[in-house]
Amino acid sequence: MALNPTDLFDVRSLLSEEERMIQDSVARFTDEKVLPIIGDCFDQGRFPKELVPEIASMGLLGSSLPEEYGCAGLNAVSYGLICQELERGDSGIRSFVSVQSSLCMYPIYAYGSEEQRRKYLPGMARGEIIGCFGLTEPHGGSDPANMKTVAKKDGGDWVINGAKMWITNGNLADIAIVWAQTEDGIQGFIVEKGTKGFEAHEVHKKMSLRASVTSALYFDSVRVPDSQRLPNVKGLKGPLGCLTQARYGITWGPIGAAIAAYTSALEYSKERTLFNRPVAATQSAQIKLAEMARRITLAQLLSLQLGRLKDAGTMQPAQVSLAKWNNCRMAIDICREARDLLGGAGITTEHPPIRHALNLESVITYEGTETVHQLVIGREVTGINAF
Repeated sequence: MALNPTDLFDVRSLLSEEERMIQDSVARFTDEKVLPIIGDCFDQGRFPKELVPEIASMGLLGSSLPEEYGCAGLNAVSYGLICQELERGDSGIRSFVSVQSSLCMYPIYAYGSEEQRRKYLPGMARGEIIGCFGLTEPHGGSDPANMKTVAKKDGGDWVINGAKMWITNGNLADIAIVWAQTEDGIQGFIVEKGTKGFEAHEVHKKMSLRASVTSALYFDSVRVPDSQRLPNVKGLKGPLGCLTQARYGITWGPIGAAIAAYTSALEYSKERTLFNRPVAATQSAQIKLAEMARRITLAQLLSLQLGRLKDAGTMQPAQVSLAKWNNCRMAIDICREARDLLGGAGITTEHPPIRHALNLESVITYEGTETVHQLVIGREVTGINAF
């Protein structure tokens, strides 16, 4: 019996029936709603916000959070499969869901008060309240401890001053989860759209994540009550804990991008005839396609095991770093090779490889660059911090 070219080790057989149903439903959504429009959205630099209500109705926002807050209560593997299928459509769609779920809803659930959970999470699960995550700063990049944004206590309020950069969903957002230095260390605040002194400016001229909203956030003496502070965490462990949640999903997402590019190249190489035979009949093309299949298979197994560890409560941040490093590198290499197999046709958004390759330039950078994750693993295996 012939093997599935995109699942050579039958990883799907390792999934539960519920996990397979979730993957299939998101795959149908991607095929029917995302793929027909996403090339044009990328060309136009437009996030397809008309898809948000259906994304929400499917339970994809905050999918791993408890049902009591209006969420789906799914396991970690299911969330990973959601990310994989959405990114098979486009990294911008997966990024929207990742930010809403892991970087905005998660900190409210994990670090917020019960009042904050009840106030925000149900509306966020319904897609009625959109969030963004304000950590990265213009000068900071991979060094969040060097944060310049400050929040100072003034009576029963906090006054925030500073700026954040490269913020997904910034101009879409109704709330921002903002991390700032205080006298008691880094703390998180929920800042609502329209608060005096808070502005979001969209970043233009992007060549990556064009079907996603990217913004800069500015805080000029923004006053928020103490009830908007996340009370249950202080220090970098707060934002880093959120990033671990989001990075986990990112280990799955690039698998979807790689599968899209690989499938496109596989089909095209069978159809295109050069020198009286299909491109797929040449040894060089077969070696490239086999290498793509090998690397996708390894990434699938890596993320599945990571998901099982997460569901068991034993996942370590360094394991997430290894998977993010491996799978992003795998995907960007495959997209570039797929573009090459498509020849000149590969440079247009009529085919997915170049779009995914450009998007992955951001994915391999955000939430920890490849170099940072390499150094995390270096520290883990040597016990020496080289940062």
